[in-house]
Amino acid sequence: MNYWLMKSEPNAYGIADLARDKQTLWDGVRNYQARNFLRDMQLGDQIFFYHSNTEPPGIAGLMRVVQSGVIDPTQFDPDSPYFDAKSLPDQPRWQTVTVEFVQKFPSLISLERLRQTFTPDQLLVVRQGNRLSVLPVEEAIAEKILEMAN
Repeated sequence: MNYWLMKSEPNAYGIADLARDKQTLWDGVRNYQARNFLRDMQLGDQIFFYHSNTEPPGIAGLMRVVQSGVIDPTQFDPDSPYFDAKSLPDQPRWQTVTVEFVQKFPSLISLERLRQTFTPDQLLVVRQGNRLSVLPVEEAIAEKILEMAN
C-alpha cells in the first residue's frame, strides 16, 4: 500500500462532501506530473485529503483508492472547464482514480503544524511554492501524520 496527499478547495469539494457522497471520481487534474502520480495509484492506497486555498489550509481526513486507471470523462466534455480538445477517446490523455471516504480527522492538521513537524524533503506539501494537487507521501511520514490526527 502507498500513501498520497491530494488537494481540493473545500468550497469546491471538501471532506464533508466526500463523507456525504461516500465515493467520488477525482476528476479535473490537468498537470502531467500530478496525472502520472494518479496513474501510479493502486487499489487500497491511502490518501490524505488536504484542504487548500482556505484558512487555515491543512489535512482534513483520509480517503482510499477504490478504482484506479479510470479515464477522466471531463476531458471529452466541451462544457466542462477540464475539457481537452487534444484528448481523444481512443487516446485519452487524462486518467484518474475513484476514492472512498475513510475518516474525517477530529481536527485539521494545519499547514503550519505540518511545517513545524516535517522538512520540505520529508513532505512535499510544506515546500514553498509547491502547487501540485497530487503528491506521494512516504510510509514513515504517513504513519506520523496518522499519529498526529489521532
